[in-house]
Amino acid sequence: MACRISELIIECRDPQRLADFWCEVLGFIVLGTEDDGGVEIGPQEGFGGLQPTLIFSPNTEPKTGKLRMHFDVNATDRDQDAELERLLQLGARPADVGQSGEESWHVLADPEGNEFCLLQSRLS
Repeated sequence: MACRISELIIECRDPQRLADFWCEVLGFIVLGTEDDGGVEIGPQEGFGGLQPTLIFSPNTEPKTGKLRMHFDVNATDRDQDAELERLLQLGARPADVGQSGEESWHVLADPEGNEFCLLQSRLS
């Protein structure tokens, strides 16, 4: 028997702002809010499905340095260029983590500066 990732916790200054951004990026919905201001988002089927839920937990400390773990995302219904444009319109911005410029992926940052990568291949 093995474990499965069920939730990922992301500490941030503005949980609602990041929840809104990532709901748009991933096609998720808000599943609930916490008394402390935290927001949980996930797929329509909710907690326990094939995809983990994301919990944005309030934290007033500023982000410092490159993240040790980041998300990789793939477009599902368009090519990489079209998805890049969509993500930039949602509030993502290009990020430099030392890439050479020859990569097949784009490094971006969410509205709070958390890095993530848009990969080239499309998933269905």
